[in-house]
Amino acid sequence: MAETERRRRRPPISCVLCRRRKIRCNRESPCSNCVRSKNASCIYENHFLQPQQATELHSSISPIAEVAVPSLTSKSSPRAASTTTASTAATYQSSQDIEFLKNKIKQLEERLSQSNETSQSPIQTPGSNIEAISSRIGGTFYVHHEDPLAGQPQNISRSVTHKSRMFGQSHWITGMALVRDILNLIEPHVHEDTCKILTLMVKSKSLARTIKSQRTPRWPSLLKTDLPSKDIADELVDRYLQTTETIYRIIHIPSFKKDYEAHWTSQAEPNTAFLVQLKLVLAIGATTYDDKFTLRSSAMQWVYEAQTWISEPGFKHRLNLQFLQNNILLLIAREFVDVGPDLVWISAGTLVRIAVYMGLHKDPTRLPKVSTFTAEMRRRLWNTILEISLQLSLISGGPPFISVDMFNTEPPGNFDDEQLALEDPPPKPESYFTQTSIAIILRKIFPARLSIVKFLNNHGSSGTFKETLQLDAELRASYKAVLRTLQGYKSTTGSQPSKFAMDVVSLLMNRYCLSLHIPFFAPAMDEAAYAFSRKVVVETSLKIWRGIFPSPLTPVSQSYPDTVLPSQHYLARLVVCASGFFRISPLQASVLIASELMGQLREEETFGPGLVRQDLLSIVSEAKTWAWKCIEAGETSIKGYFLASLHAAQIEGLMQGLEKEELSRFVVKEGEEAEEKCFPLLEEMLSRINPEGSTGAPEQTTPSQMVEDWDLTMSDALFDFGETELVNWGFDENYQGLSFN
Repeated sequence: MAETERRRRRPPISCVLCRRRKIRCNRESPCSNCVRSKNASCIYENHFLQPQQATELHSSISPIAEVAVPSLTSKSSPRAASTTTASTAATYQSSQDIEFLKNKIKQLEERLSQSNETSQSPIQTPGSNIEAISSRIGGTFYVHHEDPLAGQPQNISRSVTHKSRMFGQSHWITGMALVRDILNLIEPHVHEDTCKILTLMVKSKSLARTIKSQRTPRWPSLLKTDLPSKDIADELVDRYLQTTETIYRIIHIPSFKKDYEAHWTSQAEPNTAFLVQLKLVLAIGATTYDDKFTLRSSAMQWVYEAQTWISEPGFKHRLNLQFLQNNILLLIAREFVDVGPDLVWISAGTLVRIAVYMGLHKDPTRLPKVSTFTAEMRRRLWNTILEISLQLSLISGGPPFISVDMFNTEPPGNFDDEQLALEDPPPKPESYFTQTSIAIILRKIFPARLSIVKFLNNHGSSGTFKETLQLDAELRASYKAVLRTLQGYKSTTGSQPSKFAMDVVSLLMNRYCLSLHIPFFAPAMDEAAYAFSRKVVVETSLKIWRGIFPSPLTPVSQSYPDTVLPSQHYLARLVVCASGFFRISPLQASVLIASELMGQLREEETFGPGLVRQDLLSIVSEAKTWAWKCIEAGETSIKGYFLASLHAAQIEGLMQGLEKEELSRFVVKEGEEAEEKCFPLLEEMLSRINPEGSTGAPEQTTPSQMVEDWDLTMSDALFDFGETELVNWGFDENYQGLSFN
């Protein structure tokens, strides 16, 4: 019997890594799986390459080569895909031509690998609109650009993917492309032995992780009855009532004060739900207690205790107005006190569903009859839930998932809290300022702001410039009517809104306007058609900054002069001590102003010397002072101060006319000095947490972990449950499937 012909082993055409994982390879260089896994190289073994496989492999590599190294395809790359005749195929059978093809493919792979590793210019995925911005300092950000449309600029960022999360246009991180110049400027020096930027950043991050671990309360944290002394508690409650409660109506102030006084005098066991509410009020009030947030540790403990109580299963019996109040307060406290502020938007969705489950989306007139007190509290809480949900969608870059047709609840009535204790009280005229007037004003401009957030963050939004101008006009028209109402309050002899409330309303409106025009800010640097957006972004950023800091910040001056009333300190303290919306707003404004100044300096090189705006230049310097104050108040990430220092150095170097290499080294030097300045402050912060020094060595940080807190609303984890981390987009090299690391 003739011996069965032995089958020849099929030559491998997948890359080594895909073949080892036993997953499908698209045979590009690098392949899609290696791109997701962030591998520096993608290796193919072509020892048994046959003509057909050589043609197929080279065809898949050619488009990438045309993007990354176009000179290769025009001069030295063999056009294997066009070899379709039998004679050409026969030629490829010769060992000489096969070796030639193998060498060329190897050269292409090496050149592409070097290009991906060393070039900091955008990496455009073939046939895609996703751009990767990568550096050792900033990590990798995938920017999703505008799909090609007639009349639309191609460099508009529609969203950004970073690690396991995706952010819409309203998230500040979508402006990452604006700091690309600085990253490109310092990146070549990061690899030098003499450069200390990476080393200092890793050390600072390790120290920051140790500080956070020492600060973080135990989980779960059972509710305790202990409180600060009565005089401190009184002041914290007062701070809450003068700030947060003036914007977001949550509690009924007379009822709260009555229960508060009873808590201190009664010998009975305290009401658990009220104790949770009180601790959350104290935690929020602590963010404006002083300039250094000295009660941070206590505030975090109070938030953890409240979170533990609310997280208990089987809370059906708690579905009442006080439970809703506590949930709202918890969201605000988590955002302000920096307990997982980046994930608060997710919890806001749960809160909306609880409110709908309780029927708050239906006006009380359409439900069984209730008292005026109950009806108005339901309207207030639904109004506040809408406001907070929309605001969190704005800062998180997520879709709002709410619409004006999902509810028919009327806005709150124009009542002072004392009126609600009466039977069927009439609301006061609209021209009369009450404790609910600011909430009513925000509700009037809610539809215009909701349209903007949907326009920016909803999936599939085209985001044309024409629509941007239309939404801008609608927002301005709504705000114009609001301003007339606010001006009317000032002309009366009755109650008037506080300066804090007025400043916050202005900040909110400017933030929505700013977010609307930011997508066209970068294109406006090159295309005059979008000059209006550039002007709006610059002037609105200036308004945001000066609305928070009316007078220039200087390192040696007092934060708050004696001539300023204490109530006027609150917003400035909030942007230093709190996290979330109030922290991100000045950060975003300062980055945009720095980008505008660099744009002006570049234009000078083209059109000749011009005037750099001094009002903008002063804010670049003030941004460093503000970022430093944030660290003094307990912020563990030094990257805000580091970035502000880089911006100031680059602008100074450009104004001095430094050449590129000289400018690069100047910026690197300033960055190193900024890091060296911050490190002792972090060490002092750690020593205050553990005066006896029994902290052990700082937690070790790898360069890949170092980029986690570039987005200053992202804390490392909501609660420390151990070593659990968020799901990654990529693949694990040692597991044939999705990675959960």
